[in-house]
Amino acid sequence: MMAKPSQPILLGLALSCLVATNTAQAKEQLVLAIGGEPEQGFDPLLGWGQYGTPLFQSTLLSRGNDLSPQPELATEWSLSEDRLTWTLTLRDDARFADGTPLTANDVAYTFNTAAKAGGRADLSALKEASAVGDHSVTLQLRAPRITFINQLVTLGIVPHAGRENGYSDAYGRQPMGSGPYQLVEWQEGEQLIVERNPYFYGPTPDFERLVFLFTGEDATLSAAHAGQVDLAYAPPALATNVPATMQRVIMQSVDNRGILFPMQPANGEQTDSGAPIGNDVTADLAIRQAINLAVDRETLAEVALHGFGRPAYGPADGLPWSDDEEHIEAPQLAQAEEVLDAAGWELHDDGLRYKDGLPARFHLNYPSSDTTRQLLAEVSAEMVRPLGIEMQPTGRHWDEIQREALHQDAILFGFGSHSPQEVYYLFHSQHAGNGYYNSGFYANPAVDGNLDAAQTAESIEQANQYWRAAQWDGTSGYGLRGDSSWAWLVNLEHVYFANTCLDVGELGVAPHGHGWPITTNLLDWRWTCD
Repeated sequence: MMAKPSQPILLGLALSCLVATNTAQAKEQLVLAIGGEPEQGFDPLLGWGQYGTPLFQSTLLSRGNDLSPQPELATEWSLSEDRLTWTLTLRDDARFADGTPLTANDVAYTFNTAAKAGGRADLSALKEASAVGDHSVTLQLRAPRITFINQLVTLGIVPHAGRENGYSDAYGRQPMGSGPYQLVEWQEGEQLIVERNPYFYGPTPDFERLVFLFTGEDATLSAAHAGQVDLAYAPPALATNVPATMQRVIMQSVDNRGILFPMQPANGEQTDSGAPIGNDVTADLAIRQAINLAVDRETLAEVALHGFGRPAYGPADGLPWSDDEEHIEAPQLAQAEEVLDAAGWELHDDGLRYKDGLPARFHLNYPSSDTTRQLLAEVSAEMVRPLGIEMQPTGRHWDEIQREALHQDAILFGFGSHSPQEVYYLFHSQHAGNGYYNSGFYANPAVDGNLDAAQTAESIEQANQYWRAAQWDGTSGYGLRGDSSWAWLVNLEHVYFANTCLDVGELGVAPHGHGWPITTNLLDWRWTCD
């Protein structure tokens, strides 16, 4: 009996076939290995497109490289004086991939259904979406919310369930939208094949077909060096080894990594699912302050990111809603030791600190499949060890982290958004225990007050003042000068290897998550070789 080929051999055969069939049509097809396969499929109502472009669907608005709102499906938009009603005028030439018109009825259905779906799109502020004729829609809010415009930019529009080829529970595997591409085939865990949507209202994409390969880091880089892919994501550890026929492409990002601390003592409290809440070590402000003082972020950026990134001090460094003065000179081990001494954490002969018999020891969890987070966890732990604090790097699957450790252990998380709405999720007590958001059960009434004031502000400029005050208002805040609820570590650069013939145009600033964000300007991509 012939032995079954190994997965790497099968992958090589598949890629060879792709290259063989497309060499003569290099301008028509691109092969991309950028990761980011969505577990729940390509359903905007469940979260597809919230971090990047939805590809198959269109959104009401898009973002310029300066993050300003731009026309997309909507040609005009306005917010009422009481800030409760959005009114949008739709273009009249938008069609779904089956050729049927996209109307205000589809937009209203999408928003109303997404509000009930419980997906990643937060439409809790929406009271009702209504179609006003075929090309106008109103979105009525329950209360003013400055960040609601984010949903106009990220929520892809799906066809009304009552129409032919309309929305159903199977939509995530068989998406149909009005975006530039339509799905041809999805072999989960292997590849996704998409082709041009012939009814797309915008400029015709240069490439007829895109093939997305869902391969691991090693297989992706092997394929890149073999010349079998046109665009590949490169993790920081491998980003210096550029394949001979490719160029390094760097996309700046607000994608960050940091350590979230459980903020409550362990008093036996559990979530509804039975997950324990709290950690007596990290609940102590002195521990959190000392770790922030000890972590050398410049070194982390060099060692863990190989120079493809920069230090991080907050969840939105460099964005208008972040406090520019949120900064710390580190490492400052002597000052960190003073903080611990003053709080009663005594250094014992075993090199560990204790307070009332409690050792300064806790787990630092990271997803075991992520080599960058593993390195960040391990190097950070070494940096704080001289203080007598033992962070124990622990690699686990996300399912296990969520089930057992999410609220009682420190977690090495990644966030980063084009909207301050994420700051609200991370630090408002209302979202304590809401999935990965505020999983440390952080609660500060002063911070809540500033976050709420930001959401109901009369202007973006006024809102930004409140967002920054939530970080530090001179007395209190979630940031370094206040509760030190996180130890933010680094901001990443997203690194890709691109065929030297592929011009990806001017890239914007990516949110959290490598992969799909680089396709945001897909319509600008060009093949420059004959």
